[in-house]
Amino acid sequence: MTPTRAAFAAILAKDLRTELRTLQSLPAMALFAVTAFIVFRFGLDRTSLSGSLASGVLWATLLFAAVLAINRLFVAEREEGGFDAIRLAPVDRGALFAAKAAALVVYLACLELVAVPIFALFFLDSAGGLVPLVAVLALGNVGLAAAGTLVSSMAVNSRARDLLVPLVLLPLLVPLVIAAAGATEPLLAAGGPGYERFGTWMAMLGLYDLIFCLLGYAVFDFLLED
Repeated sequence: MTPTRAAFAAILAKDLRTELRTLQSLPAMALFAVTAFIVFRFGLDRTSLSGSLASGVLWATLLFAAVLAINRLFVAEREEGGFDAIRLAPVDRGALFAAKAAALVVYLACLELVAVPIFALFFLDSAGGLVPLVAVLALGNVGLAAAGTLVSSMAVNSRARDLLVPLVLLPLLVPLVIAAAGATEPLLAAGGPGYERFGTWMAMLGLYDLIFCLLGYAVFDFLLED
């Protein structure tokens, strides 16, 4: 194993172990998602959602729940000198970016294992669209993790981190949310899942993921120095 891969594996394993021990992010994310679904259930006064409304409720909830984890993504490195350690280590500093993004993908997947079944229970008459929805969630998670890791690394040393992250991140996520909601809408249609423009929206998600993965990896070294 190369030093960069070893560093990536070590940082990722450390983050996952820390989360399992402290449970600082995942319970808060899950609780937020469930609470948001309850608010939507009674606020909209609807027991069944479909199409664009169902897609919007799902992605808005997942997006804001993810912000809770993104805010804390680099807190340990700031408080325990992790940034200095990665600067001194003879490895590609992009390993830290990749490991943090991978950890965030894992957090989002765990969140969705809880949130999506509850969403289906609260709002969907048919679960037929949930299987193809997995592919949309997977691409959405990668883009959200890449953009979230990039923004979190910029905001971690700011005293207004909790305010700065959503203010910077949410505008960057507009294309991702549009594409993800567009791909999800026909899957949650009232008459059963459809695939109208599904491939187009998935291609847009893939392009977004590629751009932010490459951008984050390219500029992370400079952000680490600052």
